[in-house]
Amino acid sequence: MGATDTQEVQVFSDANAFDEYLQSIVHAWSKTLALLGFSLIPLFFVLDAVMLPRELLPRFGLYRLVVTLIVAGQYTLLRFTHPSRYSPLHGYFFSVVAGGMICLMTGDLGGFDSTYYAGLNLVMIAVNLLLPWRVGNSVINSLLLIGMYVALNVLSPQPFATPNLINNLYFMSSTAVIAVSINHVKHTLIRKEFEQRSLLKTARDALFSEMEVAKRIQTALLPDLQTIGGYEVAATMQPAEEVGGDYYDIISTDAGERWLAIGDVSGHGVESGLIMMMTQTSIFTAVNRTAGFTPSGVIDVVNSVMKQNIARLRTDRYMSLSVMHLEHHNLIFAGKHQDVLVHRARTGKIEQVPSTGTWLGVIDDIGEHLSDTTVPVENGDVILLFTDGVTEATNREGDMFGQENLELALNRNAHLPVAEIVRNIILDVRAHMDHQADDITLLALKRADPLAAPAA
Repeated sequence: MGATDTQEVQVFSDANAFDEYLQSIVHAWSKTLALLGFSLIPLFFVLDAVMLPRELLPRFGLYRLVVTLIVAGQYTLLRFTHPSRYSPLHGYFFSVVAGGMICLMTGDLGGFDSTYYAGLNLVMIAVNLLLPWRVGNSVINSLLLIGMYVALNVLSPQPFATPNLINNLYFMSSTAVIAVSINHVKHTLIRKEFEQRSLLKTARDALFSEMEVAKRIQTALLPDLQTIGGYEVAATMQPAEEVGGDYYDIISTDAGERWLAIGDVSGHGVESGLIMMMTQTSIFTAVNRTAGFTPSGVIDVVNSVMKQNIARLRTDRYMSLSVMHLEHHNLIFAGKHQDVLVHRARTGKIEQVPSTGTWLGVIDDIGEHLSDTTVPVENGDVILLFTDGVTEATNREGDMFGQENLELALNRNAHLPVAEIVRNIILDVRAHMDHQADDITLLALKRADPLAAPAA
């Protein structure tokens, strides 16, 4: 299919979509028109009672009763049917029924000399201004009302003054011109609104598609290891938006080193997600290219890269980050992030290991603020890493989940496999949380080396 054919298909598709949109509006407003009709038509009998001779009241009352019932039936039909290309016929039907009634009344009141023709102006205005149909419909409807007025009064001729007929037709024609002009403007605005909504929807769909791609990329970059060295490992990251600013990684290098990292970029969304992916690439490159790095050395390198990239983005983001080197019986870590929680299998108690250092992306040289901490790990010990989206999850009353609840949840689940530990803690957080306002990340490791004997 060539470019011209594609454009023609697109135009045809847009035209069909607009027709369906217009039909839905016409159908909806036809209900309003019918509702006004069977409400106001009987109400005008009060005017009849004031203006008309007594002998005509029964006949006019019958006119209004019959028309009210017909319009009420039309309203019921509109309620139980759907928009279609025949929806504009409801406007014509209302005009014939209500306009026909007024034409009969003018015949009873002296034909072209009667001032009751003014009611036709009301019908013309109501139909043409309420229904956002095409200008052609508005023109046909106006000519229909004027034609009915002339035809019904010609069929039952009564003496009339020619100036009166000219006056009546002049005012009805003027009303028709005004109504059609306003209808033209309204229809143009509706079409522009539809086009803008279509463009907005296209842009939204394109953005959503791009966001889905970004989400898939970010998800694909997350590790899916279940063991690393002598540790069982499980983790989850749940963004508050399509793309999150939380980060974790589990890396086993070609040199046989094993690394963990967890961090949190300020804010969330696309920009934070981009910085998160930069961090992941920087850490992975650093530990794979050169063996023997300390955690503090990795963070120092990553900060240099992040500071430059954040400056190029012209943003004020920063990042908390902890990097950990897994040894056989030790966890060596550095960096400023959430404290590390360690559930000791020997005592059944939780040890809180504070993190030290500074944020990344704020200053150029952070080496003097970094130090490495060694945490001994015994068989059965569980190490829990998390971001503040876990502890700051807030309920409807504004109470945070908090680290105390997190420690209690870890205590309850520490005997389980790490995948169940992570799943159960996340369930507790979500049960507490009213709505997710921040990215949530949780990572658990359990020392499970059958050859590792407990320390004496």
